[in-house]
Amino acid sequence: MSTSHPRKFVTSKYCLPYNPISVERAKSFRKNPTAAEKKMWLYLRTFKPRVLRQRPIDRFIVDFYCASLKLAIEVDGAYHFTEEAQAYDLERTRILEGYGLRVVRFTNDEVLHDFDSVCLQLEGMIPLNPPFKGDFEM
Repeated sequence: MSTSHPRKFVTSKYCLPYNPISVERAKSFRKNPTAAEKKMWLYLRTFKPRVLRQRPIDRFIVDFYCASLKLAIEVDGAYHFTEEAQAYDLERTRILEGYGLRVVRFTNDEVLHDFDSVCLQLEGMIPLNPPFKGDFEM
């Protein structure tokens, strides 16, 4: 994968770096979710700790992000099964894990047709006493 695009990221000690150009794109994604993303959001929006959707991190936009758990949740459509997309997703996961994030992926099919299993997996990732807020060391 080529990484020749400019890296003009916004950074601070309070948030992960992100490309400000991605903010408008993320807003557009929030306004036009896939059926699977919509179903997942109806579930995740009630979570404590707080989960955000379509969050820019680095040069990417993750579908769902929980800062206090350092958790990125991706809902993958059919495109993600191509060889090129799988290579891109692998690199993307490596970069996100470099920030200390745990990246969890579900397929659209899992979310739409086996949602109870998806929910159980997510609930298993939430500690009984979740941390109050995320802290990132960069």
